[in-house]
Amino acid sequence: MSISVVILAAGQGTRMKSQTPKVLHEISGKPMLFHAIDAAQQISDDVTIVLYHQAERIRQAVEAHYGNIMFHMQDAQQFPGTGGAMKGVHTRHDRTLILNGDMPLITKGSLEALCAGDADINMSVIELDNPSGYGRVVIKDGEVQEIVEQKDCTPQQLAFKTVNAGIYAVNTDLLERYIPQLDNNNAQKEYYLTDIIKMAVDEGRHVHPVYVAEEEFKGVNSKLDLAHAEEIMQRRIKHALMMQGVIMRLPETIYIDCRATFEGECILENGVSILGESHLVQAHIKTNSVVEDSIVEYSDVGPMGRIRPGSVLKHTHIGNFVEVKKSSLTGVKAGHLAYIGDASIDEGSNIGAGVITCNYDGKQKYKTVIGKNVFVGSDSQLVAPVTIEDDVMIAAGTTVNKDVEKGALAISRTPIRTVKDFFYKFFGDK
Repeated sequence: MSISVVILAAGQGTRMKSQTPKVLHEISGKPMLFHAIDAAQQISDDVTIVLYHQAERIRQAVEAHYGNIMFHMQDAQQFPGTGGAMKGVHTRHDRTLILNGDMPLITKGSLEALCAGDADINMSVIELDNPSGYGRVVIKDGEVQEIVEQKDCTPQQLAFKTVNAGIYAVNTDLLERYIPQLDNNNAQKEYYLTDIIKMAVDEGRHVHPVYVAEEEFKGVNSKLDLAHAEEIMQRRIKHALMMQGVIMRLPETIYIDCRATFEGECILENGVSILGESHLVQAHIKTNSVVEDSIVEYSDVGPMGRIRPGSVLKHTHIGNFVEVKKSSLTGVKAGHLAYIGDASIDEGSNIGAGVITCNYDGKQKYKTVIGKNVFVGSDSQLVAPVTIEDDVMIAAGTTVNKDVEKGALAISRTPIRTVKDFFYKFFGDK
């Protein structure tokens, strides 16, 4: 049976205490809504997102990364609540799965389980050791009978541990008939999606409970929830990568963006951050180093190295306190305390301590090109735009502000001058 997916993302998310829409807060490098979209698109070609609060901002963010997404702009003032969010929503396929945009930990497997079978409605449920505060789901003979709010539970019902996880797979024809019948005759004056369960039971329809893992259906409503979800997502990412062959020293100290990719036996030491769409091949990233939106192949970085966006390192050694930004390095050694920005450096070249590519004049960025087998001495400044050809030596302390031809030595130093007994004259007799 073909599946349509509706993702509810219309809420204001006031508990997040942020100007950023709740569903755009990031988890492991990607807005939480995007995690839900990724899971939805693995099972469906008909995905609709329901928006209201900061709708245009969310729509633009989604459209910048995804195609083939439908949007439904809902008036949450006129139709508040989860049921109100579904008013006027139409889907293409025979079965509709209703998700929440603040559930970033959901997986394809759980969504497929929710859509399986031939029940009129599959309803996600969780068994909690302590269900206090939640409405109870009453189940009899394997069928959902009703959802009872805690304040309305009998003593017997209070002992139940099964609660509603908030995700439903519903036959679309039923959904389109039930949603217009929802009313807001309740204390909160909201339209509740849970009311469709009562409608289905009253008609003798089959409402099947699908038991799901609490971790996957955890909603994110606060910064604390966001942090907990991040911890879970990081554990998943690192578990998968270690099973793939990545070595991690103290993995709980490491942060890895969900968009990063790895090949071969990479090594990540403690305190490492791999950010953005970085790609590592047989790389060794040492303690407390950062790689962001860069490619690192057969190279080592750190400790305390920083590889900024747009860099490509191949067969290169980057040592401690070296920063590389938007540069291409092949077969290069930069052992310590250097800044390499907007540069291209070829194989066999060595960048000494304290070397800086002066790539910015306050208005514009300029490129430094360094050829093969170039030795750049310590504390040199390379003032871009500048080209240093192959087989060049740059003496320590040199400021290079013009091109250097192949095989040359570039040196610029002020002659040293000494003043005899100056120390004693300056401080006097003591």
